[in-house]
Amino acid sequence: MARSRRKTPIVGMTTAESDKPFKQAEHRRERRAVKAVIKAGEEPPAPKEFGNPWAGEKDGKQWLGDGSPELLRK
Repeated sequence: MARSRRKTPIVGMTTAESDKPFKQAEHRRERRAVKAVIKAGEEPPAPKEFGNPWAGEKDGKQWLGDGSPELLRK
């Protein structure tokens, strides 16, 4: 695919290879909190309290605009 180009000039802003370590840590933190709350006999926390996607290593996107063709290569 020598002539493969991006259709939209938008790329992610990241230096991380994957979100997997962040997601694993957040799910682990959620499970521990839920276990502790259930053991205490209280109401479990809302799922949205854990795993904020904007706090991860791979967050956000950037617009390349009318960038050079080198930036639009896949």
